[in-house]
Amino acid sequence: MTLPNSTLTAIPGFRVGHWTDPVGCTGCTVILCPDAGAVASASFLGPSPGTREGVLLSPEKKVERVHALLLTGGSAFGLAAATGVVRVLEERGVGHQTPWARVPLVPTAVVYDLGVGDPRARPGEQEGEAAARSASNAPVERGRVGAGTGATAGKYLGQEFTVPGGLGSVCVERHGVRVGALAVVNPIGDVLDERGGVLAGPGVGPGAVAFTPGDVESTTLVAVATEHTLTKNDARRLADAAQTALGRVIHPSHTFWDGDSAFVLSSCVLPPADPMLLGALVQEAVCASVRDAVRRANAGG
Repeated sequence: MTLPNSTLTAIPGFRVGHWTDPVGCTGCTVILCPDAGAVASASFLGPSPGTREGVLLSPEKKVERVHALLLTGGSAFGLAAATGVVRVLEERGVGHQTPWARVPLVPTAVVYDLGVGDPRARPGEQEGEAAARSASNAPVERGRVGAGTGATAGKYLGQEFTVPGGLGSVCVERHGVRVGALAVVNPIGDVLDERGGVLAGPGVGPGAVAFTPGDVESTTLVAVATEHTLTKNDARRLADAAQTALGRVIHPSHTFWDGDSAFVLSSCVLPPADPMLLGALVQEAVCASVRDAVRRANAGG
């Protein structure tokens, strides 16, 4: 029996693909948008985000639509994987039309996973290309896969106390409005369950041991997708709502060592939805996708 899709790819037009290195403990995950692109914006909190083309997503910038979003391990080295995604999109004739070529726009964000497996194992062009070619509308594979392969949570006592963070994805619907979310969970803080208890992490809170800046690097990445028409300003407000949701499900969140990044993508094929409902669903989906990630990562995927 085929189960219904309850992940981000339940939103029509969006496809997800992974490349995973289970030995080096790294990987990358691509979200391909509809060929016409998706209206997109983002919110970056914490002082340590690693991004490519993130500035394009500011509401005041000219470009409204992007063609894919890449989430990757490998820290700054992993940004190179975006070139492989761009290659696949160019080959398919997808991109922003300019006088001489179509230019695919692929914002990218990284997590720091170099201390988990082999620090020399990093996604590059070939790996980004492989993830893009594997992308489909099948239910998203979750757990220790793609960009979540080397993600860990609860790092405030030191690396030896961390637990797998992983990659999670959900789709939530209410009153005919749907929102999909995908999260790569790599925070310093604990992940909390629905009742506020500790789902992943030491659970004792910071301060139990001295914490030295630079001991670890952390970031949680979130992507949200919807069919409902958004302006770029709308998408930015929803990205801020997604960041607020991270503050509900991760404790502490947005620390001096996190670079939390939240992206919102809209295919704009349906009329605008009630903004209050849409904002509530974004927060619900983000919290659920973070919890889905750690549950699957710690259950073996």
